[in-house]
Amino acid sequence: MRPLGVNTWVWTSPLTDESLRELAPRIAHWGFDVIELPVEHPRDWNPEETAALLSSLGLAASVVLVMPPGRELVASPAVADTQDYLRHCVDVAVTVGAPAVSGPAYASVGRTWRMDAAERKAVYAELRENLKPVVAYAGERGVRIGIEPLNRYETSVINTVEQALDALPEECGLLLDTYHLNIEEADPLAAVRVAGDRIAHLQVCGTDRGTPGADHFDWTGFASAVDDSGYQGPLVIESFTADNATIATAASVWRPLAATQDALATDGLAFLRALTRT
Repeated sequence: MRPLGVNTWVWTSPLTDESLRELAPRIAHWGFDVIELPVEHPRDWNPEETAALLSSLGLAASVVLVMPPGRELVASPAVADTQDYLRHCVDVAVTVGAPAVSGPAYASVGRTWRMDAAERKAVYAELRENLKPVVAYAGERGVRIGIEPLNRYETSVINTVEQALDALPEECGLLLDTYHLNIEEADPLAAVRVAGDRIAHLQVCGTDRGTPGADHFDWTGFASAVDDSGYQGPLVIESFTADNATIATAASVWRPLAATQDALATDGLAFLRALTRT
């Protein structure tokens, strides 16, 4: 069976050692294989303690980076600091045993600007140069970088798989998220197949950011496309709680997306388990 995971953003932000000690045993008890760990700030949680906790529970880890205002890899004086942050995320991944560090590592989420073809070409060239040392650092440590296309309301840099393949160095992978695929791709399933072996990580949720399966997405077709791509990693539920003001505002979650956050996770797990068994 394909491994299945859930991001701690379903319940809380930022992740802390205390919240992780409370969440991780529940996530393991429900039957998840993977817990996804956001690195919002370098000292929010202790990677060494986390590695020991997850090992005791039989949970694997995935690691996602976060790009708030001030973290930029293009058209900004903040590039060097952002590269340092990304290298820290790689070190965290090594400690907790995560195979990839994934997220929109190009510009802060919410930063948008108009670009003509020449300007976009220049931005992509700059991005490739600024990613190369981070990708090399990760590769030396056995970690893959997965860059995430986001929807048009969250970025103007990379919205589609086609743009990502054009923008990124060949050794860099992709994080694909069904929420963004549903908005930006004319054919989400074809986009998964085009991404192919460049896929480093996959995140899933309903088209409303809620429970996978409680929506209109073609999940059966998606599962087939993922199999065709050759991706062997987990499907990880990424959603957010409306109860946390910071994360709700950042993710534009203005209402509950399920009866409870626990139900979003467990119902999503049951749906994905049945889907990936077929």
